[in-house]
Amino acid sequence: MVGKDRIVPPKSDPIDLSVFCVEPGRWVETSGKFTAFDALMAQPSVRKRAMADKNQQQVWAEVRKSADSMNLGSTLGGSASGTGGQPAIPAASPSSYARAMASPTAQSKVEAVAAPLEHSYDKVMRELRERHAVGVVVAVNGEIIWADIFASTSLLEKYWPKLVRSYAAEAVTTPISSNHADLRSAQAFIEYRVGKREVVESEPGVYRHVEIAGDGYRVFELASLLPNTLFDIHIAKMSE
Repeated sequence: MVGKDRIVPPKSDPIDLSVFCVEPGRWVETSGKFTAFDALMAQPSVRKRAMADKNQQQVWAEVRKSADSMNLGSTLGGSASGTGGQPAIPAASPSSYARAMASPTAQSKVEAVAAPLEHSYDKVMRELRERHAVGVVVAVNGEIIWADIFASTSLLEKYWPKLVRSYAAEAVTTPISSNHADLRSAQAFIEYRVGKREVVESEPGVYRHVEIAGDGYRVFELASLLPNTLFDIHIAKMSE
């Protein structure tokens, strides 16, 4: 999982993407080719450990926690000895976060939450375009936990299927609470960005990435510095 947003220009030199492993216990590749799970994005609690904590052990701990919440704990993190002292890795690599979340058990639970929004995809997208919507505020069990804001409606539309399923995964792995989220609290959540500390990373002429730490939240802003752009590409805000 890539740890943070950035812009990679065409034909650029190799760069360090600062990735985090979401598959504890596996030390060899399962394929000689790189592939992606088209409909999968790590849920917010897992993303938070990479983006905010920047801690590999915390990422693995959150992966295990998510699997346990879906009764998938027996498929994650188990280690077995192979010949010559090498770890024995099952061909299906069941410790993989991606494969665990794609299991029938996890899929049925995520589907129950995501299906209503996915089935009305065209209607939702039409409404988003009509309202020129560019982002979403996420409340799980009545508690606001996350916001994703993009540069345009078309960019939000492109990510929408993956986003919905990641939020759904968070919903089914989070304990029920008695909180209640409304439009006013959602608006306040995305508007308030006054922080105590800012960390800025930039590549001249390409991008600027800002991390803002405040009371009970983190904000991550990616802005394009490419010619004729100079605008925010993605803003992610998370509660802590």
